[in-house]
Amino acid sequence: MIPPVAFRLHLDQTKLACEVFERISRRGALLNDRQHLQQRREEAIENFGKPGRDPAELGNVMSTIAGNGVWSTNLKLAQLRNHWDQVVGPGVAAHSAVADFSGGVLTIRAESTVWATQLTYLIPQLTETIRGNLKGLTINEIRVTGPAVGYSRKWARRK
Repeated sequence: MIPPVAFRLHLDQTKLACEVFERISRRGALLNDRQHLQQRREEAIENFGKPGRDPAELGNVMSTIAGNGVWSTNLKLAQLRNHWDQVVGPGVAAHSAVADFSGGVLTIRAESTVWATQLTYLIPQLTETIRGNLKGLTINEIRVTGPAVGYSRKWARRK
């Protein structure tokens, strides 16, 4: 007489049915997922071109996402940094940059104290220009800072 399979494979007979059922249920879930995907494909083909199903252009979707929420301030600030030379002119832009924006305070870092002084005189014009061109960016105050402490041209050239 041939011994049972469970005995020959040294399997626990109480767990054998559970293991077999688990394999069958996994296989059934895979088949169910495939059938579900096939149904979704068929529905997509049937609904193609119907009103309300047209895909939106990526630019429209991104502008909607960027316009609603905290992204708009960051995008406006990035615009300001990228077009800084158009706001202050190419000569001043070569010696200054937008450093920070937080709490309605725009900080501009100048290359030297002389340029910081020049930019301080331009603050009213800068405020007006920025408010006119970047309507989503609310600026309450503009601060101009000089070079970082310990900065020296001698050390900058050593690199």
